[in-house]
Amino acid sequence: MKPRTIKKIIHGTPTVEGAGVHLKRIFGFHETSLFDPFLLLDDFRSDDPSRYLAGFPWHPHRGIETITYVIAGSVEHGDSMGNKGVITAGDTQWMTAGSGIVHQEMPQGDRDGRMGGFQLWANLPRTHKMMEPRYRDIGRDQVPEVTLDGGATVRVICGTVGGSTGPVRDIVIDPEYLDVKVPAGGEFTHDTKLGHTVLAYVIEGSGAFDKAGGARVGNGSLCLYGDGDRCVIKADDGPVRFLLISGKPINEPVAWYGPIVMNTEEELETAFAEYRNGTFLKHKKQSPTR
Repeated sequence: MKPRTIKKIIHGTPTVEGAGVHLKRIFGFHETSLFDPFLLLDDFRSDDPSRYLAGFPWHPHRGIETITYVIAGSVEHGDSMGNKGVITAGDTQWMTAGSGIVHQEMPQGDRDGRMGGFQLWANLPRTHKMMEPRYRDIGRDQVPEVTLDGGATVRVICGTVGGSTGPVRDIVIDPEYLDVKVPAGGEFTHDTKLGHTVLAYVIEGSGAFDKAGGARVGNGSLCLYGDGDRCVIKADDGPVRFLLISGKPINEPVAWYGPIVMNTEEELETAFAEYRNGTFLKHKKQSPTR
């Protein structure tokens, strides 16, 4: 077996998005080939409601999937297909924009004002850019939690761990999305597919994120792995929690502006022209709030 080693450690940049949400952008809009098939990862954890309540009002997407995972507070959402609801701590919203969707996401803190969540953007290949939009609301009770030898626990949103497969399936980039907790001094080993892009984003504690045990990676930092068929992570003196995410690279040109990602500039121009003239949405049902 070939253990993966750390290729790059990233600490992210403070950013303001939507109507005034202060967040930390871990990666996005640069070096798209480095993270392929992933485009962007945002961390919108905060204890200050003034930094997130403005939310992300109605806006379009085309050509991508957006994955929102909440660990504290809640997010109210609605879209142009008529879906609406609230995702709370432990829930995931996996939205495939495909040919086009208009939606909004409005974070709400818990009773102590805490908000915790992450949004990942995954690209779609040329053959699926204009697929029918679809929406998956995954409740925390639908997500299996696996306890492994050594004490690590894994919430399996997408992928398979210890014989348990997550509820999100049939995704074109063949992804994994795991929420992993490793106890103090414990070790977590996970097989990965050769050729897939693999990254780990630390959300609590710190640890050694490759077998070499060199640089430590802590809360709010991401390690991007080189190729290999397994990851080995060891917690430091305290527990470590991280998101382990992987996917099959698409290896296609990326034309990206704002919330729309296509393959060519001409396709981008068409998408924004359609949005301006009211022909952007291709699905049948539209939300009355647009």
